[in-house]
Amino acid sequence: MKKPLSKCIVTGILFVSIAGTLAHSLYGWTGKNILIGLFTPINEAVWEHIKLLFFPTLLFTAYARRFRESIPHIGYALCRGNLLGCLLIPTFYYTYTGALGVHFSAADIAIFFLCVLITFLYAHRLVRTSQAEKHRLLTMLGTAILAAVIFIFTLFPPAVPLFVSP
Repeated sequence: MKKPLSKCIVTGILFVSIAGTLAHSLYGWTGKNILIGLFTPINEAVWEHIKLLFFPTLLFTAYARRFRESIPHIGYALCRGNLLGCLLIPTFYYTYTGALGVHFSAADIAIFFLCVLITFLYAHRLVRTSQAEKHRLLTMLGTAILAAVIFIFTLFPPAVPLFVSP
């Protein structure tokens, strides 16, 4: 299990890093197509940048499930890692901007890549320690709720800083 798992994790990190980076500008490239905007950032709000991690990781999870024979519970592990990574994006952003009082694009980019790494390393740990299948229902429910909330708040963003483009 060790070699297929490591290969899966490295492939996932590379895929999500590249797909998330490309997704950053996809909405603009498609003439602001709202269907594309449901899955990619429509502005520079912190909330919108969660999509850069969430949807590419979800897509990779669907692909990685084909290896569930050799990597038990990989889907659950990746979904839990995805939830953690998405939680950490605004946490890291507001921590550093609150502490420093300034915003740096380089730091935002670093946060994305750091959260990709955390997402996949956490999933790796869950599989290796046989903890991935714990809380299956909660993991799937959390993933479905986050997807629904992303769609809703893309169309109807609340007037709070998390959802407002700077």
